[in-house]
Amino acid sequence: MIEPILASEAFLRQVLSTRGKRSGFRLWWLGQSGFLAQWAGHHLLLDPYLSESLTRKYAGTDKPHVRMTRLLVAPERLDFIDVVTSSHNHTDHLDADTLLPLRAANPRLALLIPEANRAFVAERLRCDPDWPIGLDDGNEAEIAGFRIVALPAAHEQIDRDAQGRCHHLGYVVRFGDWSLYHAGDCVPYEGQVERLRPYGIDVALLPINGRAPERRVPGNFDGPEAARLARAIGARLAVPCHYEMFEFNTASPDAFAAEATRLEQPVRLLRCGERLTSDELPPRA
Repeated sequence: MIEPILASEAFLRQVLSTRGKRSGFRLWWLGQSGFLAQWAGHHLLLDPYLSESLTRKYAGTDKPHVRMTRLLVAPERLDFIDVVTSSHNHTDHLDADTLLPLRAANPRLALLIPEANRAFVAERLRCDPDWPIGLDDGNEAEIAGFRIVALPAAHEQIDRDAQGRCHHLGYVVRFGDWSLYHAGDCVPYEGQVERLRPYGIDVALLPINGRAPERRVPGNFDGPEAARLARAIGARLAVPCHYEMFEFNTASPDAFAAEATRLEQPVRLLRCGERLTSDELPPRA
């Protein structure tokens, strides 16, 4: 079992120690595709999975979700969150066992989702369908100083509902002087680079577990593809994710790091619970 670099009380102490800091931002990897962003006293959770729900659900099946990394923190302990995102409906990105305790701990919590998924989200979370804020390609919302722009994500392909709305999204998050890109679950698609370059991405958060049809799960960038996207969009720093959570669906970050080195693309490999700060970003080109 992989141990987070900081967990539970130690993790919370570090987050809360900089809660009042007005300059710069802090970013923690929570495991899988989950990240916590802290800026100007506000907190954004990107696609958190903070439970054992998938391990329980698939126990005894032919696709067991055996955890590789120990749970970082119980979601109900995060009682300072302003906004949380779900990029699509898969449980490691839309987990009732994470989101319901989060909402109970944060009564004013905002949830951003793909508009195409509203009915599914309301059913899974047993919530009023009007509660989530729905976005589609090109839409944006501003909450607690975070301006979040939705872009398509191709989870194998760009999947749209009958009204043409995307079921899978990536999010560009703009705040202060910075811009983050959270790809959600995604593979390369035509026009992706052109859509992202104008945002001046400081940190690109990219899945690297690749595509393997024999696992019967939709795929993501492999490591070299993620590194090449980061370079193509001019990201100041690329951070890999979506690995080291489940034994059946993971990858080594070595190929990502090797391709990034070849391309002279700056990267940071975080451990679960580890913090990245704006002071660590390479200079802008």
